[in-house]
Amino acid sequence: MTKVALIDKAPNRTDYVAHFKNEFKFDQYHLCSEQKAKILKRDVDIEIDLDEYDWIILVGSEALQNFTREKSITEYSGKLLNDKYLPIINPAMLAFKPEARRTWDESLEAVMGYIKGKIKPVQIDNKNFFGLTDPEEIRGWLVDALEAPTGYIACDCETTGLFPRDGHVLGISLAYCRDHGVYILSDSIDEDIEYMMQELFTKKKVIFHNAKFDLAMLEYHFGFKFPRIEDTMLMHYMLNENPGTHGLKQLALKHTKYGNYERELTDFITGYCKRNGVLKAQFTWDMVPFDIMQVYAAMDAAVTFELYELMDEAIHKNLKLVKVYRNILLPGMLFLKDCQDAGVPFDRKRLEIAQNLMEKEIQEAIDKLYEFPEVKTFEIAQGKEFNPNSTVQLRSLLFDSIGMTPTGKKTGTGQNSTDAEVLNKLALEHAVPQLILDIRQKSKIKNTYLDKIIPQLDRDSRLRTNFNLHSTTSGRLSSSGKLNMQQIPRDNPIVKGCIRAKEGNKIVAMDLTTAEVYVAAALSGDKNLCDVFKSGGNFHSSIAKLVFRLACEVEEVGDLYPFERQAAKAVTFGIMYGAGPHKISQQVTKDSGSEFTVQEAKGVITQYFNQFNRLRNWLDEQKEYIEANAFLYSTFGRKRRLENVKSDDKGISAHEVRSGINFLVQSVASDINLLGAIDMNNYIKENGLKSKIFALVHDSILAECPEHEIDAYSIKLKEFIQKDRGIYINGAPVGCDFEVGDDYSFGKFEKLYA
Repeated sequence: MTKVALIDKAPNRTDYVAHFKNEFKFDQYHLCSEQKAKILKRDVDIEIDLDEYDWIILVGSEALQNFTREKSITEYSGKLLNDKYLPIINPAMLAFKPEARRTWDESLEAVMGYIKGKIKPVQIDNKNFFGLTDPEEIRGWLVDALEAPTGYIACDCETTGLFPRDGHVLGISLAYCRDHGVYILSDSIDEDIEYMMQELFTKKKVIFHNAKFDLAMLEYHFGFKFPRIEDTMLMHYMLNENPGTHGLKQLALKHTKYGNYERELTDFITGYCKRNGVLKAQFTWDMVPFDIMQVYAAMDAAVTFELYELMDEAIHKNLKLVKVYRNILLPGMLFLKDCQDAGVPFDRKRLEIAQNLMEKEIQEAIDKLYEFPEVKTFEIAQGKEFNPNSTVQLRSLLFDSIGMTPTGKKTGTGQNSTDAEVLNKLALEHAVPQLILDIRQKSKIKNTYLDKIIPQLDRDSRLRTNFNLHSTTSGRLSSSGKLNMQQIPRDNPIVKGCIRAKEGNKIVAMDLTTAEVYVAAALSGDKNLCDVFKSGGNFHSSIAKLVFRLACEVEEVGDLYPFERQAAKAVTFGIMYGAGPHKISQQVTKDSGSEFTVQEAKGVITQYFNQFNRLRNWLDEQKEYIEANAFLYSTFGRKRRLENVKSDDKGISAHEVRSGINFLVQSVASDINLLGAIDMNNYIKENGLKSKIFALVHDSILAECPEHEIDAYSIKLKEFIQKDRGIYINGAPVGCDFEVGDDYSFGKFEKLYA
């Protein structure tokens, strides 16, 4: 008789018998015999003989991590781990996260399938997944691949670095059918084999998982060209836009019979690091022997092949998704590959100067802080020097020594918060909180940016980092890797000032102006809002004049009615992001330095919608559609799934509605920018220009241009950005602002630090 154990976090009222539909019997255990918010290692007191059981169901992330070292329960729910463990999400989630229902149902079916013997664990056959090092054998396999009837082939590569200039290609994995794959060692690839591989890549459509990475590596190190490609990672992003779900390992677990096929490889890596004192962050793939690597590398290609067949069929059931994939994602991926290869141009000498300047400013702020008598009194009482980086000491200094009143905001552990929002409020009462903010901000700039950029620069003083198409639900780009370009400090020009064009060139930044409001105006068809764009005056001043019926010219609003202009601006953007009166009240108060009450915010919102009534109706229509359908499409065809709108928790449901409306305007504005950049990049290559687009930052496109190309580049980019793509106000194309300078701060660095 099959014996099953179920292990959850701690005693609770969950009726697992009912959830598992009384289909099988099990013994129930708890990691911890007491109820605890968070279970630490020392709290685990479970007593169980694992060998006594055929199957062990692990409920929730705590049980999963305790027995398998894996952390993501949603990733592994319903998947077989280590031949015995069957993780599953906690069914209690279903009460407040309706979107978890699908995961639960699929996981439950899988768990019961294994227990009842309907699903059999798959054994990897090394005869079907293997490595090749002999040139003759490689040539023979390539002949078979060329002659295979399948019009496509899956490809993957193993490397020693994440960027082409940081390492080399260890080997190339290929698969031309299901359940079969090879791993070809790079050292075995001679000129003849290179020629045959290029013939294969030309004849067949090539399938990658994360094509941007593999294309960059194979083009840089081998010079391969790929006329026709597909990317299963981007395909999956179209089918499920939630971040963190697009990795090959996760998708293999979810969609193929091979599950966690890399387990033995992962175990080897863990053991190798332990035996040799190597940190996992320092581990590189060349440390894995070929005889261990070959099977799993070959399987990467085979799994990619299988995923393509599954996802190609799924995505073609929805022509809107196909359109986005073909017209935006694939061209966008190729553009970002070029963008990453161009690299962000940094000035090494200026980086070193910036480091010293920031170190000096931090020390000056610390010295000033220690001059306050309250700090000296605190140090005497504590018997030690005050550490501005210690939240415990800071809390005691502010609320005990200085005697400031806590704002009411708490940390996760229930302590009075001292985060940036709190310090900004307290700074209105005393100088110490502002100094702490300055120290924190400047320390972050130095530690996170200036100190880390220099050692990561390539020999040409350019930094190659990642830009991602698949990491946000809104469709906006993200950045990761060596430098997150989306998080470069805005308020302090010191990092931007180090992004500097080489001699004879300039940095050219094109910034979309009020693009998301423009999109909302075009989509809603609000005549009054469209007329504001057609007027051509200062947008926020025009809005303020209209909403508050100001008796002055638009160009006078900023000087005569700055508060009203700020309020109108806050309401405009607040509406786009679903902000209510409380949030808008806080924003205007912060930006203007004068109190703007919630009641005043309500009044301005009412006045605003009186002027832009069609916009309000459009927002209401979208809200109703989201609540009824739990999804929506952008104008360009992106799909946003919003299943949590059905949640019984009104806060969660309202957040889903706001996310949906944000998506409608954010994704379209982002796509307008991306499509313009794609067209411009193609134009540069087709016409032999020397200008290089090196980054997309929020609504900006950054390029390094030779001085003689600046005018031509700017005119053409504006033309591509303002192209009518179906989101267009007649007589008023979306606004483009251009800035040109020696560096990305456009002179602010020199002005501040000269």
